[in-house]
Amino acid sequence: MARMFGTDGVRGVANRDLTPDLAFYLGMAGAHVLTEETHHKPTLVVGEDTRISCGMLGSALIAGITSAGADVLYVGVIPTPGVAWLTRKLGADAGVMISASHNSFEYNGIKFFSGSGFKLPDETEDAIEARISDPSFLDYERPTGEAVGRLIHYKEGADEYREHLQSIAGLDLSGMKIVVDCAHGASSVVAPRLFRDLGADVQTIGADPDGYNINRDCGSTHIGNLSRAVCEHGADIGLAFDGDADRLIAVDDSGEVCDGDVMLAILARDLDRFGKLKKKTIVATVMSNLGLELAAASAGYELIRTQVGDRYVLERMLADGYAIGGEQSGHIILLDDSTTGDGVLTAIRLLGAIRNEGGSARLSEMRKIIRKLPQITVNVRVSDEKKQYVMNHPDLLAAIAEKEEILGRNGRVLVRKSGTEPLVRVMIEGKDECEINALAGDLCAVIEAVCAPGERD
Repeated sequence: MARMFGTDGVRGVANRDLTPDLAFYLGMAGAHVLTEETHHKPTLVVGEDTRISCGMLGSALIAGITSAGADVLYVGVIPTPGVAWLTRKLGADAGVMISASHNSFEYNGIKFFSGSGFKLPDETEDAIEARISDPSFLDYERPTGEAVGRLIHYKEGADEYREHLQSIAGLDLSGMKIVVDCAHGASSVVAPRLFRDLGADVQTIGADPDGYNINRDCGSTHIGNLSRAVCEHGADIGLAFDGDADRLIAVDDSGEVCDGDVMLAILARDLDRFGKLKKKTIVATVMSNLGLELAAASAGYELIRTQVGDRYVLERMLADGYAIGGEQSGHIILLDDSTTGDGVLTAIRLLGAIRNEGGSARLSEMRKIIRKLPQITVNVRVSDEKKQYVMNHPDLLAAIAEKEEILGRNGRVLVRKSGTEPLVRVMIEGKDECEINALAGDLCAVIEAVCAPGERD
């Protein structure tokens, strides 16, 4: 049986994979597991992004939590890192975010945070899943009367989070023109006003959520409109968030994309300038470009790689005391500032790094500290039930070994199953773009061949 929790909580098509029933059980089981050591009436912070199914799933989730005897502070639409921050700030026992991040509107997800604001380790998620799977789970004596949990609407939550970011920014952005793409998601309630309050001239796109348009042709996974807007407005920088604003992709003043690898290189140098790059180390994943590794080595830093998923980056950072880590996709963790990836915070620190370079600094010049090798990632649709079969198939393993031999030390091959979508991802990196495109095509053909007809869907 597939694990309920993926790399970023429980996720799937709303009302099919992630049903109100499951949301109710997750709320009840999560409240039990995350608060069973407490000796007071527990409280959980609950937030959501802008997709239409949040109302349906949120109602069920809150019913599950309150039926377990825990109170809910419902903060409404807010970026995911805002839930993590508020959980700590308010002294709550746990936090829950309803969001499917960068996925389209028909998907949704539920992710939990501990009382300290960190995403849950695998063991705790497994304990919640085991509680739901236990046949006796629903037979426990439910609280009644005063012991039933209370729903409290905490409407000021998003504003408090925005004010917190402004207070730690230490920035005057006067004279800087910024285009902000909110992906029609949670950042729309925070980012535009924040950057205006910091003094910037702000143009917005993707800031009119209607429940259906989250991430649709906008945001960190669809950069084209932002690049064009930066050039049209003569802006200094473009900032694109995903649906729940825990990741950022930037666009420089010439309209070129600056992904997580570029930002990691720039932010690490800025931290080092002030003696804050702990142990001279950057933590990234196996997906990060070899160019980041070379740039780190050139600057005298070490690059440590983890498996894909910001949770694994964070685990390594916490274990060894590092200050910065992240993913190519734009999940950047700045552990001195936050307990989780925060796209708006990353934007603040990136803008600060530009200011720290001097009055005439341009992101288009700063990005040159990293020279990225050509890299291609191709997604092949494979059902969740079929993923492991595909990954272990001898034909695919043999094809991977063949491509690795062809590239030698001048490139990398990575084939992995997605933790959030029914996909197998093929990433190839090398010096010759035509060659890696051909090699990626070959591997995709092998994956398609080992899947029985119709089973990739």
